[in-house]
Order: sequence, then C-alpha cells, then structure tokens
Amino acid sequence: MEFWLTFLPLVIYILLIILLVVGIILGIKTIITMNKVEKVVDNVNEKVESLNNVFNLIDFTTDKIAAFTDRVVDVVGSVVSKLLFRKNRKKDDYEEK
Repeated sequence: MEFWLTFLPLVIYILLIILLVVGIILGIKTIITMNKVEKVVDNVNEKVESLNNVFNLIDFTTDKIAAFTDRVVDVVGSVVSKLLFRKNRKKDDYEEK
C-alpha cells in the first residue's frame, strides 16, 4: 500500500508534465500556423484591392447603361401612351359629335 502512495503521485506528475509540454508545443505550432495564415490573407487582400479599380469601372459602366436604358424605356413608354391616349380621345370626340 505504501508503494502505491508514493508511485501514483509520481505517475500523475509525470503525466501532467508530459501534458504541459504537449500543450506548449501545440500552442507554438498554432502560433506559427496563424502567422502563415495571416500572410496568406494579407496577400489575398492585396490582390483583391488591386482589382478594386476594375470593379469600380464595371460598376460605373453598368450604372450608366442602366440609366440609359431607363431613359429609353421612359421615352418609348411615353410615346406609346401618347399614341394610345390619342386614339381614345379621337373615339371620344367622334362619339360626342
């Protein structure tokens, strides 16, 4: 019994030391991995920012095209509505006479 009282605490201490060393090693490896991931993210961010001007140009172009097509649709719609209402007015004028 006395053997177990001295042996078990030694085993527990050794296992705790091993666990602490493994935890430290995993922490160091995690820090190294996070630094590598940060470099990759910074590189991707730089590349996306270099394309930012292209995206702004595309956005500007689509805005202008949308404004132009809206104007064309408004003009065509007003012309069509004038033609349709003109026919209705002629029918109303004809019925009144």
